[in-house]
Amino acid sequence: MSRQDINRSGEMEVFVSVVERGGFSAAATARRMTPSAVSKLLARLETRLGARLVNRSTRKLQLTPEGCAFYERCITILADIAEAERQASTGEQASGRIRINTSGSFGNHVLAPLVPAFMALHPAVTLDISHTDRIVDLMEERADVAIRAGPLKNSSLIARKLGATRKIIVASPDYLSRHGKPRSTADLRRHCRIGFSYARAIEGWPLREHGETVMIPLAPGLQVGDGEAMRHLALSGAGLARLAVFTVRADIDAGRLVPVLEEANPGDLEEFYALYMGQGGHLPARVRALLDFLASHVRF
Repeated sequence: MSRQDINRSGEMEVFVSVVERGGFSAAATARRMTPSAVSKLLARLETRLGARLVNRSTRKLQLTPEGCAFYERCITILADIAEAERQASTGEQASGRIRINTSGSFGNHVLAPLVPAFMALHPAVTLDISHTDRIVDLMEERADVAIRAGPLKNSSLIARKLGATRKIIVASPDYLSRHGKPRSTADLRRHCRIGFSYARAIEGWPLREHGETVMIPLAPGLQVGDGEAMRHLALSGAGLARLAVFTVRADIDAGRLVPVLEEANPGDLEEFYALYMGQGGHLPARVRALLDFLASHVRF
């Protein structure tokens, strides 16, 4: 097959479907192909690139480092193609208000630094950002996009994955000087472990102990309703907190917080998604522009 005969955008679309839908069968259904055709297309793509994109040794699809990098570039390229086609065919420009609902942690540490660049690209768009860690009803809150951690639970919404981050246990130097630094999971029982007051998919802290992951229950003494409040309590010396790395990276670098029990960290990831309503209707250009921008610029 000559280079002119290769449908690169089509290959990218199939590859992105495999990644975002978690396997060949789901991607084949979405693309109206057979699983065999999807598998063969991916094999041809890997041969042409000279790089393995997906590990097939486990039941769960796993991207290689080359696959991760290629996926991110595909998302950007396909979004640019789609935007160019929309503007050429309809002249539609991103304009108007976008109401965004997200957690305080994501809003302050990830979204806020990206806002100037987005506004520069889309000067006709205005942003209305609200922060809350509780799950919201987009219709009730009149929000266009909600950004949340964890898997999609409401089938009436569409989810676009923005990335994933590791979690880490931290404490202030003052707290550790007063209570000592825990050296094992057993030591945690004598420490204040700050928890969330709302329901979580995982109750407790997963940690590695004797080669296995165990769940350390949280003490009921101190609970909060959002991640930023937990971070500030940890900074004040109130106890240990387990938070996404991006929320405490600057505090660790500045010495305000200290990582604890990293040798027992199981390396579990917390995934973040942009949730929006899009079935059966036209997605406004302003919302699509935001989703494309976040997918290509969010970094943890």
